[in-house]
Amino acid sequence: MRRLVLLFLMACTLVAAARVRTGIEMLRDSGFGPLQGKRVGLLTNQTGVDADLNSTIDILHAAPGVRLEALFAPEHGVRGDVAAGAGVANMTDRRTGLKVYSLYGATKKPTREMLSGLDVLVYDIQDIGCRSYTFISTMGKAMEACAESGVAFMVLDRPNPLGGNRVEGPMTVEADCRSFVSQYPIPYVYGLTAGELALWINSTQLGGRCNLEIVRMDGWTRSMTFDKTGLPWVPTSPNIPTAETALYYPATGIMGELGSVSIGANFTMPFRVAVGESLNAEKLALTLNSLNLPGVRFRPVYLKPGGKSQQGVQVYVLDPDKANLTAIQFHILRALIKLGHKPFDVPAARLGMFDKVSGSKSLRRMLADPSTPLPVYDASEWLSGLALLYR
Repeated sequence: MRRLVLLFLMACTLVAAARVRTGIEMLRDSGFGPLQGKRVGLLTNQTGVDADLNSTIDILHAAPGVRLEALFAPEHGVRGDVAAGAGVANMTDRRTGLKVYSLYGATKKPTREMLSGLDVLVYDIQDIGCRSYTFISTMGKAMEACAESGVAFMVLDRPNPLGGNRVEGPMTVEADCRSFVSQYPIPYVYGLTAGELALWINSTQLGGRCNLEIVRMDGWTRSMTFDKTGLPWVPTSPNIPTAETALYYPATGIMGELGSVSIGANFTMPFRVAVGESLNAEKLALTLNSLNLPGVRFRPVYLKPGGKSQQGVQVYVLDPDKANLTAIQFHILRALIKLGHKPFDVPAARLGMFDKVSGSKSLRRMLADPSTPLPVYDASEWLSGLALLYR
């Protein structure tokens, strides 16, 4: 009996110790074979790390036989030291002395000059599975530039923190709403890893012209959310401090562009609240909870960020498998209208950003009209016809 118990405990320990190995780890385990003797550019940021938090920049810089020639910076910079939305400057990386080319400023697509002399551009960034996150737009623009310049493109794959089965929200992007926060006509929550999205971009947007190679993960399955991977979470931006926050970004992020209510950005609960100085917390919570949204509840909350008293609701996703994340903010906006507020009575620039992030002007008009039923998006067929790396 004691032996059986010991065997059981050993098995549990092995299961607990199992974790996903990301693309950079698989590349290193191969002895960096695909990069041997090549002149390499690296598009990455602070999230490009191995399981021990060693930077991909430093790993490739020290890799025998790999000639790391230049770095390319998305939003927040290659070391994560630039504020959200702020332009990133060309610079020299302090640690390696490598030239850093900005792809989040006047230039969002690598120029021929930037790519000159490179054999391959490597991409290693953790995103959050949501269309409006700029990293995926940067990846796509870099793929386009590489296709035009005859430079290979390699994706070191990473998990989709929302898992590979969740697909939600507005399913396309209207032509006049296409922007860097809605670059591609994909669902708002698209259910792909970076490598899978790169395959889609290459086949549907670039006509297969990009010489694309993907270094797959080991151990990741579509049912895995980030907490199941065994990997450490590096904040993808200051307002995504934990992997759980990525669950709330699609729940309130579109609404947050209006600025008529605060969603907690730059405060202690980013993307987890809807608060304002003129709201009534109890009434808003009661109105929202009366909807009995699957897997979601709302708690009255009272905050004082910056010394100004605000109140409203905190969003709780109690059962992620049942919750429709993206719809949460639509219900909040309708509840605000029902309670006499005017969430869409904001400057035109704010409305424009709402449209760009949602990918649609029609969505805003629909939400602003209480007589119109809330939109229902059928995402059931999105994944079925795609080339998926992790079936």
